[in-house]
Amino acid sequence: MALDWNGVFVAAMFASFLGLLLSGYPVAFVLAGVGVAFAALGHLAGPAVDADLPLLGLVVDRFYGTLSGYGLVPLPLFVFMGHMLDRSGIAADLLEGLQLLLRRVAGGLALAVTLLGVVLAASTGIIGASVALLGTLALPSMLEDGYQPELAVGTVAAAGCLGILIPPSIMLVLMSEPMQLSVGDLFLGAVFPGLILAGLYLGYLGVLCALRPRLAPAARGVAAVPRGEALGRVARGLVPPLALVLAVLGSIFLGVASPSEAAGVGAAGATALAALRGRLGLATLREVSRATTRTTAFIFAIFLGATCFAVVLRGLGGDEVIEAAITALPFGPTGVVLALMGFVFVLGFFLDWIEITLIVLPLVEPVTGALGIDKLWFTMLVAVCLQTSFLTPPVGFALFYLKGVAPPGIDLGHLYRGVVPFVALQLLGLALLFAFPGLVTWLPEVAWR
Repeated sequence: MALDWNGVFVAAMFASFLGLLLSGYPVAFVLAGVGVAFAALGHLAGPAVDADLPLLGLVVDRFYGTLSGYGLVPLPLFVFMGHMLDRSGIAADLLEGLQLLLRRVAGGLALAVTLLGVVLAASTGIIGASVALLGTLALPSMLEDGYQPELAVGTVAAAGCLGILIPPSIMLVLMSEPMQLSVGDLFLGAVFPGLILAGLYLGYLGVLCALRPRLAPAARGVAAVPRGEALGRVARGLVPPLALVLAVLGSIFLGVASPSEAAGVGAAGATALAALRGRLGLATLREVSRATTRTTAFIFAIFLGATCFAVVLRGLGGDEVIEAAITALPFGPTGVVLALMGFVFVLGFFLDWIEITLIVLPLVEPVTGALGIDKLWFTMLVAVCLQTSFLTPPVGFALFYLKGVAPPGIDLGHLYRGVVPFVALQLLGLALLFAFPGLVTWLPEVAWR
């Protein structure tokens, strides 16, 4: 039997990538380097691997086609919007108001942190900024009030990660390209999944703190104020960012503006809010611009490296090899989806969501079409599954963001134990979406009728 050289090259590419990844070398350079090396090897091997196409030329064409289009324009604008809102001071005002409203409730501060996480998710979408901000604002107060350390850090980490899913999410913008879906469809499809996760967090915290109030005592150091004043503080912190988010998402959902135009409105609106609150100066603008540039450059470096890797892999027959391997699994489309979710979940222990998105999705997208799997539903399952990657060790980035701002005495053991219930809740949310696809597909179908 003749040796399948295409299969050998595909396996060698993945093995080389994983080996170099473990060396600690930057992922973007590993992806691009492996892609270029195997493009050269494929050219030398010639007919043995059916690689008679100019692979490096295809890589350059793909780079140009992607970067000359408008699909990724919203990404840096949404990043800018998030960083600007992060520095506007809105979050501190909102947390103070929520804390005043819930001060008599056991676990009230944990509930306030989760609600603030939802607002930050819808307005910033920058995980590192949200986790660090919540950790700085709320974690010391939670510990001073006598919260169990594991519950406090788990709540902050989980609430801060909601921004990866709740639109406008930069992850969904990035997923639109490899899955050939519109950003508007992805944003609409993510509304219910994001709210379901937030609802699961709130329900868990409410029940746990009601049954075991010693884990999360009512606030001690919060002075009583009239309810009207507390509501006023909540409104001052809540109305501006929600109005901006509704303007951005509403313009997309109603077809008034494209995602790129809406992202520009969001960036301009965030800048205006910072100016109205007296937080916009030359130093702030410089800091936000630099942070946006760093975040965007990091994402695009990995994006280009992953593009190089994927184009060469496809040129060497990788699509056919992977599709044959997946369709040969001894179960139907439902079993294939479950197997892929398990694969993505395990990858999340070791890789960042950006690498998983840009490496795995382009490879499985043809398979979803061949098996008749709804791409929007499948993409949202992957998005929820990837949310767990921020909380699962050893690479869980939310844990390291939080450890960097946590008070003395909080170690990684507290963080690892604290996030376990929230990872379980994320998997429960994933199971609900798997069992009821309409939670993802209903809103886009209704919106575009």
